[in-house]
Amino acid sequence: MTDSDAAARLVRPFALTGGRTRPSRADFTLITTVTAVDPPPELARPQAEQSRILRRCARPVAVAELAALLDLPVSVVVIMLCDLLEAGLITAHPPRPVSPRTPDLDLLQKVREGLGRL
Repeated sequence: MTDSDAAARLVRPFALTGGRTRPSRADFTLITTVTAVDPPPELARPQAEQSRILRRCARPVAVAELAALLDLPVSVVVIMLCDLLEAGLITAHPPRPVSPRTPDLDLLQKVREGLGRL
């Protein structure tokens, strides 16, 4: 990577977010799943990077995976996802909470016995 490539890469995320450093919403975690709205609203005209995101979101994708696929920092992707969500171009699905279950004591006893035989 040359010095000009490195410099362009440092400026690029700043330009993509319009200088914003914080998302406008708190809807997104690393494992929030996002999906592009199909069909997209007719009035929407996404920017080039937003179009890249929308193409990747044709199928449900996690925020962390999307950032990796786009080779962009998660914070930048989240800011752009906030814009897309507010424009009605994507839907966000937060992770489902795991319901606490009573452990299966019989299974735990069998595991303990199996480990004791080692």
